[in-house]
Amino acid sequence: MTQTPTHQSAAPASEETARFTVPAKHPMVTVLGSGDSLLRVIERAFPGTDIHVRGNEISATGDEADVRLVQRLFDEMMLVLRTGQPLTEDAVERSIAMLRGTDGSGGDASPAQVLTQNILSNRGRTIRPKTLNQKRYVDAIDHHTIVFGIGPAGTGKTYLAMAKAVQALQSKQVNRIILTRPAVEAGERLGFLPGTLYEKIDPYLRPLYDALHDMLDPDSIPRLLSAGTIEVAPLAYMRGRTLNDAFIILDEAQNTNPEQMKMFLTRLGFESKIVITGDVTQVDLPGGTKSGLRQVQEILDGVDDVHFSRLTSQDVVRHKLVGRIVDAYDRFDDRNGK
Repeated sequence: MTQTPTHQSAAPASEETARFTVPAKHPMVTVLGSGDSLLRVIERAFPGTDIHVRGNEISATGDEADVRLVQRLFDEMMLVLRTGQPLTEDAVERSIAMLRGTDGSGGDASPAQVLTQNILSNRGRTIRPKTLNQKRYVDAIDHHTIVFGIGPAGTGKTYLAMAKAVQALQSKQVNRIILTRPAVEAGERLGFLPGTLYEKIDPYLRPLYDALHDMLDPDSIPRLLSAGTIEVAPLAYMRGRTLNDAFIILDEAQNTNPEQMKMFLTRLGFESKIVITGDVTQVDLPGGTKSGLRQVQEILDGVDDVHFSRLTSQDVVRHKLVGRIVDAYDRFDDRNGK
Protein backbone atom coordinates (compact mmCIF):
# COMPACT_ATOMS: atom_id res chain seq x y z
CA MET A 1 0.00 0.00 0.00
CA THR A 2 1.20 3.54 -0.78
CA GLN A 3 0.09 6.81 0.70
CA THR A 4 0.63 9.94 -1.36
CA PRO A 5 1.53 12.92 0.83
CA THR A 6 -0.74 15.92 0.88
CA HIS A 7 2.07 18.38 0.15
CA GLN A 8 4.39 18.08 -2.86
CA SER A 9 7.21 20.55 -3.49
CA ALA A 10 10.26 21.02 -5.67
CA ALA A 11 13.31 19.11 -4.44
CA PRO A 12 15.65 21.35 -2.42
CA ALA A 13 19.30 21.68 -3.30
CA SER A 14 20.46 19.61 -0.32
CA GLU A 15 17.91 16.85 -0.85
CA GLU A 16 18.23 13.66 1.14
CA THR A 17 16.23 10.46 1.41
CA ALA A 18 15.88 8.37 4.56
CA ARG A 19 14.09 5.05 4.95
CA PHE A 20 12.58 3.58 8.06
CA THR A 21 11.26 0.03 8.46
CA VAL A 22 8.46 -0.57 10.94
CA PRO A 23 8.87 -3.92 12.75
CA ALA A 24 6.25 -6.44 11.70
CA LYS A 25 4.93 -6.73 15.26
CA HIS A 26 3.58 -3.17 15.03
CA PRO A 27 0.59 -2.84 12.67
CA MET A 28 1.03 0.15 10.39
CA VAL A 29 -2.20 1.67 11.64
CA THR A 30 -0.56 2.19 15.07
CA VAL A 31 2.20 4.20 13.39
CA LEU A 32 0.17 6.06 10.74
CA GLY A 33 -3.04 6.44 12.73
CA SER A 34 -6.60 5.61 11.85
CA GLY A 35 -7.26 6.94 8.35
CA ASP A 36 -3.58 8.01 8.26
CA SER A 37 -4.34 10.77 10.80
CA LEU A 38 -0.84 10.66 12.34
CA LEU A 39 0.78 10.68 8.91
CA ARG A 40 -1.16 13.82 8.02
CA VAL A 41 0.07 15.53 11.21
CA ILE A 42 3.66 14.80 10.17
CA GLU A 43 3.07 15.97 6.60
CA ARG A 44 1.60 19.26 7.81
CA ALA A 45 4.61 19.79 10.07
CA PHE A 46 7.07 19.09 7.24
CA PRO A 47 5.40 20.52 4.11
CA GLY A 48 8.63 20.44 2.08
CA THR A 49 9.25 16.74 2.74
CA ASP A 50 7.72 13.96 0.62
CA ILE A 51 6.75 11.02 2.83
CA HIS A 52 5.80 7.71 1.18
CA VAL A 53 4.68 4.43 2.69
CA ARG A 54 5.08 1.08 0.96
CA GLY A 55 4.27 -1.99 3.01
CA ASN A 56 6.04 -1.52 6.32
CA GLU A 57 8.69 0.84 4.91
CA ILE A 58 8.46 4.61 5.23
CA SER A 59 10.64 6.91 3.13
CA ALA A 60 11.16 10.65 3.53
CA THR A 61 12.74 12.85 0.86
CA GLY A 62 13.50 16.53 1.21
CA ASP A 63 15.76 19.02 2.95
CA GLU A 64 18.52 17.22 4.85
CA ALA A 65 17.72 18.75 8.25
CA ASP A 66 13.99 18.06 7.96
CA VAL A 67 14.51 14.49 6.77
CA ARG A 68 16.76 13.75 9.73
CA LEU A 69 14.14 15.24 12.04
CA VAL A 70 11.43 13.05 10.48
CA GLN A 71 13.63 10.01 10.98
CA ARG A 72 14.20 10.92 14.63
CA LEU A 73 10.46 11.40 15.02
CA PHE A 74 9.68 7.89 13.77
CA ASP A 75 12.39 6.49 16.06
CA GLU A 76 10.75 8.20 19.05
CA MET A 77 7.29 7.04 17.96
CA MET A 78 8.50 3.45 17.88
CA LEU A 79 9.96 3.78 21.39
CA VAL A 80 6.57 4.97 22.65
CA LEU A 81 4.75 2.12 20.89
CA ARG A 82 7.10 -0.46 22.43
CA THR A 83 5.79 0.50 25.87
CA GLY A 84 2.29 -0.46 24.75
CA GLN A 85 1.12 3.16 24.88
CA PRO A 86 -0.93 4.26 21.84
CA LEU A 87 0.05 7.32 19.85
CA THR A 88 -2.31 10.26 19.41
CA GLU A 89 -2.24 13.29 17.14
CA ASP A 90 -1.50 15.46 20.18
CA ALA A 91 1.43 13.23 21.20
CA VAL A 92 2.91 13.41 17.69
CA GLU A 93 2.52 17.20 17.57
CA ARG A 94 4.19 17.54 20.96
CA SER A 95 6.98 15.18 19.90
CA ILE A 96 7.68 17.35 16.86
CA ALA A 97 7.75 20.48 19.04
CA MET A 98 10.19 18.82 21.46
CA LEU A 99 12.49 17.64 18.67
CA ARG A 100 12.51 21.11 17.14
CA GLY A 101 13.03 22.74 20.51
CA THR A 102 10.03 25.04 20.03
CA ASP A 103 8.62 24.00 23.41
CA GLY A 104 11.41 25.89 25.16
CA SER A 105 13.53 22.77 25.53
CA GLY A 106 16.37 24.02 23.37
CA GLY A 107 16.11 20.86 21.28
CA ASP A 108 17.45 18.49 23.98
CA ALA A 109 14.15 16.68 24.37
CA SER A 110 13.52 12.98 24.20
CA PRO A 111 9.81 12.71 23.43
CA ALA A 112 9.65 9.03 24.31
CA GLN A 113 11.09 9.66 27.79
CA VAL A 114 8.54 12.43 28.37
CA LEU A 115 5.48 10.66 26.99
CA THR A 116 6.10 7.31 28.71
CA GLN A 117 6.88 8.56 32.23
CA ASN A 118 4.05 7.26 34.41
CA ILE A 119 3.23 9.27 37.52
CA LEU A 120 -0.02 7.72 38.69
CA SER A 121 -2.60 5.24 37.41
CA ASN A 122 -6.21 5.08 38.53
CA ARG A 123 -9.19 3.26 37.04
CA GLY A 124 -7.38 2.51 33.80
CA ARG A 125 -6.16 6.08 33.34
CA THR A 126 -2.50 7.04 33.61
CA ILE A 127 -1.27 10.53 34.43
CA ARG A 128 1.92 11.48 32.57
CA PRO A 129 3.79 14.66 31.67
CA LYS A 130 3.07 15.79 28.12
CA THR A 131 5.90 18.26 27.56
CA LEU A 132 9.58 18.41 28.45
CA ASN A 133 9.02 21.29 30.89
CA GLN A 134 6.33 19.25 32.63
CA LYS A 135 8.76 16.33 32.94
CA ARG A 136 11.41 18.65 34.38
CA TYR A 137 8.82 19.96 36.85
CA VAL A 138 7.85 16.44 37.94
CA ASP A 139 11.51 15.42 38.26
CA ALA A 140 12.24 18.56 40.31
CA ILE A 141 9.50 17.54 42.77
CA ASP A 142 11.33 14.23 43.24
CA HIS A 143 14.68 15.90 43.88
CA HIS A 144 13.90 19.06 45.89
CA THR A 145 12.13 19.80 49.16
CA ILE A 146 10.45 23.01 47.93
CA VAL A 147 9.39 23.41 44.30
CA PHE A 148 7.62 26.36 42.70
CA GLY A 149 5.57 25.62 39.58
CA ILE A 150 5.01 28.95 37.84
CA GLY A 151 3.16 29.32 34.56
CA PRO A 152 -0.09 30.17 32.81
CA ALA A 153 -3.43 28.41 33.16
CA GLY A 154 -3.66 24.94 31.69
CA THR A 155 0.00 23.94 32.03
CA GLY A 156 -0.73 21.19 34.57
CA LYS A 157 1.03 22.87 37.50
CA THR A 158 -1.48 21.87 40.16
CA TYR A 159 -2.68 18.66 38.54
CA LEU A 160 0.80 17.16 38.25
CA ALA A 161 1.71 18.28 41.78
CA MET A 162 -1.39 16.56 43.13
CA ALA A 163 -0.57 13.41 41.18
CA LYS A 164 2.90 13.40 42.78
CA ALA A 165 1.30 13.93 46.19
CA VAL A 166 -1.03 10.96 45.76
CA GLN A 167 1.89 8.88 44.49
CA ALA A 168 3.93 9.83 47.58
CA LEU A 169 1.03 8.93 49.87
CA GLN A 170 0.42 5.56 48.20
CA SER A 171 4.13 4.67 48.33
CA LYS A 172 4.24 5.70 52.02
CA GLN A 173 6.81 8.45 51.45
CA VAL A 174 4.47 10.72 53.45
CA ASN A 175 1.61 10.09 55.87
CA ARG A 176 -0.71 12.84 54.67
CA ILE A 177 -1.48 15.34 51.94
CA ILE A 178 -2.33 18.95 52.71
CA LEU A 179 -3.91 21.05 49.95
CA THR A 180 -4.41 24.76 50.47
CA ARG A 181 -5.10 27.94 48.54
CA PRO A 182 -5.86 31.53 49.54
CA ALA A 183 -9.59 32.36 49.50
CA VAL A 184 -8.70 35.79 48.20
CA GLU A 185 -12.09 36.51 46.66
CA ALA A 186 -13.51 36.39 50.18
CA GLY A 187 -10.59 38.35 51.55
CA GLU A 188 -9.94 35.35 53.85
CA ARG A 189 -12.87 36.73 55.94
CA LEU A 190 -14.91 33.58 55.65
CA GLY A 191 -17.03 34.46 58.69
CA PHE A 192 -18.95 36.97 56.59
CA LEU A 193 -20.18 34.26 54.24
CA PRO A 194 -23.40 32.35 54.95
CA GLY A 195 -23.53 28.63 55.73
CA THR A 196 -21.33 26.11 57.52
CA LEU A 197 -17.54 26.21 57.35
CA TYR A 198 -17.44 23.73 54.47
CA GLU A 199 -20.14 25.63 52.59
CA LYS A 200 -18.12 28.82 52.99
CA ILE A 201 -14.81 27.46 51.74
CA ASP A 202 -16.11 24.99 49.16
CA PRO A 203 -16.14 27.37 46.16
CA TYR A 204 -12.45 28.19 46.64
CA LEU A 205 -11.31 24.63 47.22
CA ARG A 206 -13.58 22.84 44.72
CA PRO A 207 -10.89 22.59 41.97
CA LEU A 208 -8.68 20.64 44.38
CA TYR A 209 -11.49 18.22 45.22
CA ASP A 210 -12.19 17.76 41.50
CA ALA A 211 -8.57 16.79 40.85
CA LEU A 212 -8.62 14.35 43.77
CA HIS A 213 -11.61 12.58 42.23
CA ASP A 214 -9.54 12.01 39.07
CA MET A 215 -6.74 10.38 41.03
CA LEU A 216 -8.40 8.34 43.78
CA ASP A 217 -11.36 6.04 44.19
CA PRO A 218 -14.19 8.52 44.94
CA ASP A 219 -15.50 6.25 47.71
CA SER A 220 -12.18 6.50 49.56
CA ILE A 221 -11.98 10.30 49.54
CA PRO A 222 -14.49 10.99 52.38
CA ARG A 223 -12.72 8.41 54.55
CA LEU A 224 -9.29 9.94 53.85
CA LEU A 225 -10.63 13.42 54.55
CA SER A 226 -12.33 12.45 57.81
CA ALA A 227 -9.18 10.65 59.00
CA GLY A 228 -7.03 13.70 58.23
CA THR A 229 -4.93 11.73 55.74
CA ILE A 230 -5.96 14.34 53.17
CA GLU A 231 -6.68 17.87 54.33
CA VAL A 232 -8.10 20.60 52.12
CA ALA A 233 -8.20 24.01 53.79
CA PRO A 234 -7.82 27.74 53.14
CA LEU A 235 -4.35 29.20 53.60
CA ALA A 236 -5.46 31.12 56.70
CA TYR A 237 -5.82 27.76 58.50
CA MET A 238 -2.09 27.02 58.12
CA ARG A 239 -0.97 29.74 60.54
CA GLY A 240 0.77 28.54 63.70
CA ARG A 241 1.20 24.94 62.52
CA THR A 242 4.29 22.80 61.83
CA LEU A 243 3.60 20.30 59.08
CA ASN A 244 5.66 17.11 59.46
CA ASP A 245 5.67 14.02 57.23
CA ALA A 246 3.37 15.66 54.70
CA PHE A 247 3.16 16.55 51.02
CA ILE A 248 1.89 20.13 51.05
CA ILE A 249 0.56 21.99 48.00
CA LEU A 250 -0.19 25.71 47.94
CA ASP A 251 -2.30 26.48 44.87
CA GLU A 252 -3.04 29.94 43.37
CA ALA A 253 0.01 31.27 45.23
CA GLN A 254 0.02 34.49 43.19
CA ASN A 255 -2.84 35.56 45.47
CA THR A 256 -0.75 35.43 48.63
CA ASN A 257 0.79 38.60 49.98
CA PRO A 258 4.46 38.51 51.08
CA GLU A 259 3.56 37.90 54.74
CA GLN A 260 1.32 34.94 53.86
CA MET A 261 4.01 33.42 51.63
CA LYS A 262 6.59 33.66 54.42
CA MET A 263 4.10 32.22 56.91
CA PHE A 264 3.37 29.28 54.63
CA LEU A 265 7.00 28.47 53.80
CA THR A 266 7.92 28.42 57.48
CA ARG A 267 5.26 25.73 58.15
CA LEU A 268 7.67 23.17 56.63
CA GLY A 269 8.39 20.32 59.02
CA PHE A 270 10.56 17.21 58.99
CA GLU A 271 10.15 14.65 56.18
CA SER A 272 7.83 16.99 54.31
CA LYS A 273 7.75 18.37 50.79
CA ILE A 274 6.17 21.60 49.54
CA VAL A 275 4.97 22.43 46.04
CA ILE A 276 3.76 25.97 45.37
CA THR A 277 1.90 26.71 42.14
CA GLY A 278 0.70 29.93 40.60
CA ASP A 279 0.43 32.26 37.63
CA VAL A 280 1.94 35.69 38.23
CA THR A 281 -0.13 37.13 35.36
CA GLN A 282 -3.42 36.40 37.17
CA VAL A 283 -3.11 38.21 40.50
CA ASP A 284 -6.48 38.93 42.17
CA LEU A 285 -5.12 40.84 45.17
CA PRO A 286 -6.48 44.30 46.03
CA GLY A 287 -4.75 47.17 44.26
CA GLY A 288 -1.34 48.01 45.68
CA THR A 289 -0.85 44.62 47.38
CA LYS A 290 2.34 42.92 46.23
CA SER A 291 2.11 39.26 45.24
CA GLY A 292 4.07 36.98 47.53
CA LEU A 293 4.78 34.68 44.58
CA ARG A 294 6.39 37.48 42.60
CA GLN A 295 8.52 38.58 45.54
CA VAL A 296 9.63 35.10 46.64
CA GLN A 297 11.36 34.50 43.32
CA GLU A 298 13.81 37.26 44.20
CA ILE A 299 14.21 36.18 47.82
CA LEU A 300 14.77 32.43 47.36
CA ASP A 301 16.58 32.44 44.01
CA GLY A 302 19.73 30.33 44.45
CA VAL A 303 18.74 28.88 47.83
CA ASP A 304 19.77 25.23 48.08
CA ASP A 305 16.97 22.63 47.80
CA VAL A 306 14.51 25.21 46.43
CA HIS A 307 13.66 24.90 42.76
CA PHE A 308 11.70 27.15 40.40
CA SER A 309 10.04 25.37 37.47
CA ARG A 310 8.73 27.75 34.84
CA LEU A 311 6.14 26.61 32.34
CA THR A 312 4.99 28.52 29.27
CA SER A 313 2.13 28.62 26.78
CA GLN A 314 3.90 25.76 24.97
CA ASP A 315 3.13 23.56 27.99
CA VAL A 316 -0.63 24.21 27.95
CA VAL A 317 -2.40 20.84 27.83
CA ARG A 318 -5.95 22.10 27.59
CA HIS A 319 -7.58 23.07 24.28
CA LYS A 320 -4.95 24.35 21.80
CA LEU A 321 -6.71 27.70 21.76
CA VAL A 322 -5.80 28.23 25.43
CA GLY A 323 -2.11 28.46 24.50
CA ARG A 324 -2.89 31.00 21.78
CA ILE A 325 -4.99 33.04 24.22
CA VAL A 326 -2.12 33.09 26.73
CA ASP A 327 0.30 34.27 24.02
CA ALA A 328 -2.14 36.95 22.86
CA TYR A 329 -2.47 38.33 26.39
CA ASP A 330 1.33 38.29 26.81
CA ARG A 331 1.73 40.32 23.61
CA PHE A 332 -0.96 42.77 24.78
CA ASP A 333 0.77 43.23 28.14
CA ASP A 334 4.14 43.76 26.40
CA ARG A 335 2.63 46.44 24.14
CA ASN A 336 1.09 48.21 27.12
CA GLY A 337 4.10 47.93 29.37
CA LYS A 338 2.50 45.67 31.95
